Amino acid sequence: MTRTLSELERVRWLQLSRTPNVGPVTFTQLLVRFGTVEAALCEVPRLARRGGGIPPKVPDEAVIRCELDALTAKGGRMIASCEPAFPRGLAALDASPPLIFALGHIHLLAREMIAIVGARNASALGRKLAQTLARELSEAGLIVVSGMARGIDTAAHEGALKNGTIAVVAGGVDIIYPPENKPLYAALLEEGAVVSEMPLGEAPQARHFPRRNRIVSGMARGVVVVEAAEGSGSLITARMALEQNREVFAVPGSPLDPRAKGTNRLLRDGAVLTESAEDVLTVLRPILGAEFGDPGRDGPVTLPVIPEIEIDRIRASVEEALGPAPLAVDELIRVCDAPAQAILAVLLELELAGKLTRHPGNAVSWSAESN
Repeated sequence: MTRTLSELERVRWLQLSRTPNVGPVTFTQLLVRFGTVEAALCEVPRLARRGGGIPPKVPDEAVIRCELDALTAKGGRMIASCEPAFPRGLAALDASPPLIFALGHIHLLAREMIAIVGARNASALGRKLAQTLARELSEAGLIVVSGMARGIDTAAHEGALKNGTIAVVAGGVDIIYPPENKPLYAALLEEGAVVSEMPLGEAPQARHFPRRNRIVSGMARGVVVVEAAEGSGSLITARMALEQNREVFAVPGSPLDPRAKGTNRLLRDGAVLTESAEDVLTVLRPILGAEFGDPGRDGPVTLPVIPEIEIDRIRASVEEALGPAPLAVDELIRVCDAPAQAILAVLLELELAGKLTRHPGNAVSWSAESN
């Protein structure tokens, strides 16, 4: 069962998510280990010291309350991963974002979604096709998700506006980027929704876009890529979709157009060839309405406590096995030949101490600062 956080729980949830060195994986593990956010907040300083670091500074409660008040004043809302309004697809991810911020028609987050992404420097034909796909898929009952970028993203939002569309942005939900999309942003607040993990007032930065892309793909049943050069952000979104067990659709293009290189490679790698909305709907109809897996919306289950003497016993072997290159956690458990929960506890302490970096694919390494 889902539940709605109390006002105090909402403050504590945001405090923990904003604490330095607490990412989505660490946030979830803290809840699993200690049962509540309040208990986790109390334990963070001690765990960081056990990891050999300086306790991270927990954001001041008054500052957090001011931010939540400012969000409310704009008509927005913070939605925690345990709450009913949190998108089901995101809740089902292995490392779900602890929370999102939303402006606009929040009820759209409960609907079935399809993502449409592509090149910023899109061709006129690419923009037209994206707009048509978005309109027809939204008329079929799907909410179109994209990133409000120039080109294909903008065309997708415009095509789906009449039936509702969601923009996931890399800055705060109150920041309009790119600036020329100010009219689109206003229309999204009227007809759709704007979503982000970032704090209010936060300008988009390069490191934020992969996180934005992960939310785009995670919210949707599948990702349609319309024009994408090799190495583009749209291909990153497609890769994330595959990792999240989502469907990937690609529109073919001319081999002479660099903007088709990425989509044509996706097709060679097994993406669904897409020329019309019906190509997408044929694949998705059998799975629409089904669960995304096990979202775990009852909240984390508290696991048996691992004695700290056991954690200390294996600490040296974990630290010896780690290096500057990413190592899969499963491989670390095999190499150390120790209980998984004990190893995860060591990693948790090292991360809170600022000594550990997490990588895609559930891999870890020493952080650059610790070398």
